[in-house]
Amino acid sequence: MSISRRDFLHGAALTIAAGLTPAAQIAAQPGRYPPALTGLRGQHAGSFDAAHALAREGRRFPVDGAPIGETYDLVVVGGGISGLAAAWFYRRAKPSARILILDNHDDFGGHAKRNEFMLDGRRIIGYGGSQSLQSPNTLYSPVAKGLLRDLGVDITRFAKVFESDLYPSLGLSRGMFFNREAFGRDVLVTGDPGGDDDGPARPNAKRLSDYISGFPISAVSKAQLAALYEGKTDPLAGLSEREKRERLKRVSYRDYLTKVCGCSEEVANYLQGRPLGFFGLGSDAVPAAEARDLGYPGFAGLKLAGKGNPAWKEPYIYHFPDGNASIARLLVRSLIPGAASGSTMDDVVPAAFDYGALDRAGQPVRLRLDSTCVDVTRSGEKASVAYVRDGVLHRLEANHAVLACFHMMIPHVAPTLPAPQREALAKNVKTPICYTNVLVRNWRAFKNLKVNSIAAPMGFHHQVSLDFPVSLGGYRHPRDPSEPVLLHLVHVPGAPNQGLDARAQFRIGQGKLYAMTFADFEERIRDDLDRMLGPGGFSSARDIAAITVNRWPHGYSYVANSLYDPDEYDDVVLKAARQPFGPIAIANTDAGGDAWVHYAIDQAERAVKELIG
Repeated sequence: MSISRRDFLHGAALTIAAGLTPAAQIAAQPGRYPPALTGLRGQHAGSFDAAHALAREGRRFPVDGAPIGETYDLVVVGGGISGLAAAWFYRRAKPSARILILDNHDDFGGHAKRNEFMLDGRRIIGYGGSQSLQSPNTLYSPVAKGLLRDLGVDITRFAKVFESDLYPSLGLSRGMFFNREAFGRDVLVTGDPGGDDDGPARPNAKRLSDYISGFPISAVSKAQLAALYEGKTDPLAGLSEREKRERLKRVSYRDYLTKVCGCSEEVANYLQGRPLGFFGLGSDAVPAAEARDLGYPGFAGLKLAGKGNPAWKEPYIYHFPDGNASIARLLVRSLIPGAASGSTMDDVVPAAFDYGALDRAGQPVRLRLDSTCVDVTRSGEKASVAYVRDGVLHRLEANHAVLACFHMMIPHVAPTLPAPQREALAKNVKTPICYTNVLVRNWRAFKNLKVNSIAAPMGFHHQVSLDFPVSLGGYRHPRDPSEPVLLHLVHVPGAPNQGLDARAQFRIGQGKLYAMTFADFEERIRDDLDRMLGPGGFSSARDIAAITVNRWPHGYSYVANSLYDPDEYDDVVLKAARQPFGPIAIANTDAGGDAWVHYAIDQAERAVKELIG
């Protein structure tokens, strides 16, 4: 078979030549290192086959006839932060316990994934999923703070290692890209001033009127948009404060803009993609109340007390070079000391992890990758767990089990659960999202365009940004535009503006992500970057050195949505979903109702307490 240079650029040549999937390739390599793999990552090929056979095709595996091959004190299903934290809390309570952690991916961390690249002898590190510790001083429980402290994480250090003034010092600002498909022509407008008129000014921001003047929308729409920010009129005049708050909970932000405030479709399109990064949904499916809490325009005239969520007052700086993958790496190093050297939050960044050391016989904690759980049942006072690895069914027994996997999978792996609990678990339809890291040889185009982050409210990628400027543990973030850097691109698929609820949009988006090949993604990546950055001198054919697409069809946890869910959702549905059954408990951020690291930790600690007190 003839293999072209383009095949190599697509990362397909090795697969074709070897006749192996990427997962099978690295499994055959003793020195495998998943963070360095490019192409389609995240929920990669081979990681979901057994799960889909179980959940989509209704296949049952012959578990009853399988012999018990191993026994443990604890088996954890799911090697994300919640599963790793559950193992950590269990071992703290029972230091001599024998623990096995199973995960269906070829790497640990769940959505907290690390991406690495090499270019001209220089290692570039990025995050492929869970980004940062959100507001740890405000939101984190004593349990979550305590675990971070015990792992050696000093949150005050981030104020020194996150170079907040780097991009502003170069004259860069946030920008907005209007794509021709939605707005008639491609236009990049820089100098985003930020939130409402009483919010803090962003570095290098323009005056609001100057910023809006560059938008490719009508003069009427520009005036409407300016009025939203100014907030001189009350669009809900005549309603009491209680009635206003209730109305905001039951109307989408897009309908609030068009039907309550009287704005045009152009204005609604400008704000359509604003909530995608938080909810995986556009403005058509996000409550106006949530938009108000996040500081979006259009609410100042309501004169409601208690503007915004105090949690968002903390700066967004609590970020390792690889995002929250460093939290997962700290947990693994603590649980399995032979996996990596070091003992601090600094030295975990450059630490070389030995994946061959994760699952060695005789060690008290073992982490087994490429292993999909297909059955969990009570066996007297113990838990019976079956999993598939390399197409072979294995069965083991444990005193306790923690299911830190997706809630929506639990009814399929534990079909004997009570029907109400299975129904509650199935409601957690996870948010599809795609985080792409593009290694470019330089970022002069950003400097030329005076922009460091671009939002595209109606684009395929709704966000394109230079990587967070963090230098830690000897790792140095590029400071000169002539140096290579990672670009972080975010794509959230769905079916907006069709009258569908959140779960329906998520299911459609999941199907879209599974259907896309790496070549499909690459085409969209190159097209978006050339159109956004081409006027600054960027050329994808010349400047892109590597691409890693972190595809998460089943991404972040479902968040209760007042447009579609009852007010008591958390107290009723989540509580019913996370109930333990005998020696088996349930963790994961799904059990907490949002995709935060502190939820993962808190739910892990709760699950372990339910098992051993």
